[in-house]
Parts: sequence; C-alpha cells; structure tokens
Amino acid sequence: MEKRSRHFASDNYSGVCPEAWAALEKANPEHAVSYGDDQWTAKAADLLRETFEMECEVFFVFNGTAANSLSLASTGQSYNSILCHETAHVETDECGAPEFFSNGMKVLLIEGERGKIDPAGIEKMVKKRTDIHYPKPRAVSVTQATELGTVYTPDDLKAIWTKTKQFNLKLHMDGARFANAVASLGCKPKEVTWQVGVDVLCFGGTKAGTAVGDAVVFFNRELAEDFDYRCKQSGQLASKMRYLSAPWVGMLQDGAWIRRAGHANAMAKALHDGLAAIEELKIMWPTQANAVFVEMPPWLVHAMRSAGWKFYTFIGQGGARLMCSWDTTEDDVSEFIADAKRLLVEAPRDIDLSDVDPRKL
Repeated sequence: MEKRSRHFASDNYSGVCPEAWAALEKANPEHAVSYGDDQWTAKAADLLRETFEMECEVFFVFNGTAANSLSLASTGQSYNSILCHETAHVETDECGAPEFFSNGMKVLLIEGERGKIDPAGIEKMVKKRTDIHYPKPRAVSVTQATELGTVYTPDDLKAIWTKTKQFNLKLHMDGARFANAVASLGCKPKEVTWQVGVDVLCFGGTKAGTAVGDAVVFFNRELAEDFDYRCKQSGQLASKMRYLSAPWVGMLQDGAWIRRAGHANAMAKALHDGLAAIEELKIMWPTQANAVFVEMPPWLVHAMRSAGWKFYTFIGQGGARLMCSWDTTEDDVSEFIADAKRLLVEAPRDIDLSDVDPRKL
C-alpha cells in the first residue's frame, strides 16, 4: 500500500488552514477572560454580523452535532417534530442527538431529488395528521450543501420559506459546508440565509479550515433566548473560548473562508471532469460544491484502497464519495485519476470479495 499525504474520504481529514492557525497563535500568548467574555470571541461574533450584514446572535460550540441539536431544540417543544430530507445529516449521522437534546422532538423525513427537500413534501407532512397523537411539526431543517453534494439556490430556499410561513414553521440550516455552498453560488451569505427566511444557521468551521468549533448564528434573535444555558448544560461552553473563536477571526477578516472553499470546489470540479471522462465510471450526482459521487466496480474500489486511497462508500455498494478540502492539490486529483485509469487495466476483476467488509467496498 502506497503512503498518501492527503485523501478524499472527508474534508474533516484536512489540517488547519494558515489563516486560522495564525489567529490561534496570536490569541495564545496572553491571558484572556474565560467562558467567551474575551476580545477574540467578541471580534469573531462581530465579523459574522458583518459577513451576514445583520445584527444576529452568535454562539460557538465544539462541533456540528451540538450546533444542530441545540439550535433545533430552541425552535420548539418536546412534543414537536422536525422535518428534514431523508438523507439529512441530522437524521442519518447524529446518533439521535437532535431528539435527545430537544427532550424528544421527533425527526420526520421528506423526499426530494438530489438531496434537496421538495417543498410540497413539507405541506404533505404537516397535513398528514393534525390530531393530538401526532408530533406537531415545528421546524424544517435544510442541509447546505446537501449530503449528496448539491446546493440549494436562493429560489429553492424561497420556495421552502413559502411553506414554512404558510404553516408557521421555523427554518433551520445545517451549514456544515455552508462556505462551499456560498462559493458555488457566488452570492452574498445573506441571500441564502435570513433573506430567504432562515431563522438559525449552523455555520461549519472545521470543514472550512478551523481546528474545532462551529458557529450557531441566530437571525431570529428570539430563538436565541437562554441559548447560552443550553450550551452550558450540554457541555458546550468552552472555558477557553478564544480557542474556538479566534480561528474564525482569521478565517473571516480577509475572506479566507470563501477563498478556501472556492479552491476545494475547484478541485472537486477537476476531479469530477477527470473521472467523468472514464467510460467505466459513472458520476452519480452533480458536483456543485466540494464532493464528487462516482459509481465504480467493487473490485476497483478494493484496488484503489489497496493502492492507499481512503474514501467512503456509503451511497450503496460501488458508490464512492470523494471529498475535496481547502488543501487538496492538483497533484492529488491527477494522481487519483491516474490510479483509477491504471487499475482499470491492471487490477484483477475476478477477485473474491465475499470476506471483505461491505463498508470498505
């Protein structure tokens, strides 16, 4: 197995980008007031307000699961429900945390093409039942960019907002890859958040280039009431908060967050184009952000892994998700494509994979 310095399994694999690292180093030498009452946290919050061109409430938590779960809990009561796409991260990959931290809000699933909610599905789910035995819908959660690497346009979000207004629902955005979505759309952040009805955004930092920590941004400030208590109770109030917030200063003050995301998207586009040109492979979904989904034969998946490449294959057997990061290079892309071409010729096709863990195919 060849040794690889970078992989396509997840943008979580990447390190800290230089801008975030420099800010962290600058925040480190001197003492600072604890629990978020420091200058770095105040500066980061102000920069987020400037970024969104709105006076919003900002909180920093350790990770996306906490950001999503706690913010969704703030939208309703334990007898309410949350509507999301069937592939949404809050449904498939957070171990029931949204239900746990909301004391029981039920997650209900909506269909939609290419990972995006069909607005008609919102109305269908709300009207499915209206009796007291059914968890009353209270919030809609959209993932931007989606788990299939697609992106909601402003018009997509306006259509969803229309339904949330009609049924008095709150609109939550899981923005783990929000930076990639904005870079892809080439729009202002406000155009895909509060201007299209988003009440609260969970803005992902780690996938964008920070070491740890996501920002919870409340555009609907009423929902932020006592959110600091939620953070404290759930173990999300960092004593040395500046280590979560300072990297955001580095990312936001000179636009590094959008430049780095744009680079990741460009690398994904190059990877998409290279793999799409290979007849034996099939691109599964449009590449609109920093993810490429490709269908390849199980024996080729095995051969690529044996050659040292790491990537996930959770979209059915043979479907590989390839994530690009802020530090993905053109060489990374070209080497992956070259190995795929080479192994399509050289790798044995009659290999017995019956004893191989399906999660590795």
